[in-house]
Amino acid sequence: MHVLSILDIKDQLKELVEKTKEVKSYPKRFERALDGKVAILLFEKPSTRTRVSFEVGIAQMNGKSIFLSAQEAQLSRGETIEDTAKVLSRYCDCIIARVSKHETLERLKSYASIPVINALSDLEHPCQALADIFTMFEVKGSFKELQQSKVCYVGDPNNVFNSLLLASVSLGINFSAAFPKEFPPRKSVVTKAFEISRETGSNIELLNDPRLAVKDADFIYTDVWVSMGHESEAKRRLEIFREYQINSSLLKFAKKDTKVMHCLPANRGKEITSDVLDDERVSIVFQQAENRLYAQKALLLRIFEQ
Repeated sequence: MHVLSILDIKDQLKELVEKTKEVKSYPKRFERALDGKVAILLFEKPSTRTRVSFEVGIAQMNGKSIFLSAQEAQLSRGETIEDTAKVLSRYCDCIIARVSKHETLERLKSYASIPVINALSDLEHPCQALADIFTMFEVKGSFKELQQSKVCYVGDPNNVFNSLLLASVSLGINFSAAFPKEFPPRKSVVTKAFEISRETGSNIELLNDPRLAVKDADFIYTDVWVSMGHESEAKRRLEIFREYQINSSLLKFAKKDTKVMHCLPANRGKEITSDVLDDERVSIVFQQAENRLYAQKALLLRIFEQ
């Protein structure tokens, strides 16, 4: 079982959320669940939460993890992804890869004989989306309440947006987004989301005005405006996205009990202000970050059928 996209587990999202809840509530049940398992973390990009949560989660279930940056691997000297996948498959039980291009994951999947997990690519971040859905489930308390909710994403429709949109509509959650016309979401992702929404009954609103998008939202989500790989566009992006900041003024257009989410790291004072990020009455950002650990443990258990 490979997990390159949130769509690879869309029919198992409820089951994975329930497993995440069990893992978080009863960690001792899974202390030896990964006995003898070894996962390789093959990372082309820097990471804090993804790397640490995977390494800690694997250790807590008595598995082993090996971190291998692109610079440390022979990839940096010209070895192909295909050869790397074949070799790692003979040593390890799972490849957890954080890559610049989603195509790299597809090539790993094609040549690996062990599961490949997307720990972030330029197209999606399914591990983040799974933790996000679980966090919203925790807040709402039930799938019924969650499915009656509205998630609003404000800012750059990037890889995190893609996975969050697809995960939300797969569960029948209403979804709105606000982004500048200069930076629209990926057409193929939006097309797929509308296709799924026709089956699940989700309502999707794609807007340019954040004040309209946050209306009646139960959750307001944002991410950095300049993702890794877009540094050359930083000046232009910061100017264009200025009106899409999550701040106390924007929250006046939302529900009084709305919750704010951010996948971190945050550029305080840009996409979100510190007063909102640190307000425990509104922000569930650090609860969301903690839940990366439990969601990824649940995913690994599903991968290894534990």
